[in-house]
Amino acid sequence: MEIEKNYRINSLFEFYRPLLTDKQDNYIQLYYADDYSLGEISEEFDVSRQAVYDNIRRTEVILEKYESQLHLYADFVKRNEQTDAIRNYVHEHYPSDAQLNHLVDELENTEEK
Repeated sequence: MEIEKNYRINSLFEFYRPLLTDKQDNYIQLYYADDYSLGEISEEFDVSRQAVYDNIRRTEVILEKYESQLHLYADFVKRNEQTDAIRNYVHEHYPSDAQLNHLVDELENTEEK
């Protein structure tokens, strides 16, 4: 469960990072992406562990709120699933069609940018 939560927060962070304050950005980056402990972050910023904890929890709520309103992450996941389905269909039914395979490659590459 914890791994799933970390993955989700990191994913939301990638989409909504520009909307966060510098402090929110720093704390989430250190805690989720860089695997710092609350104590390490509190030492880094000279604040209490409780302050770091509260900020991280509030930021998690903010990230979830952005997602519930904008759906950027959910839409990304859906597009990736659809692209995978297209890729599998093309591979199964048109494996030798170089142009079609190239177009699917470009679709996948566009989504990654």
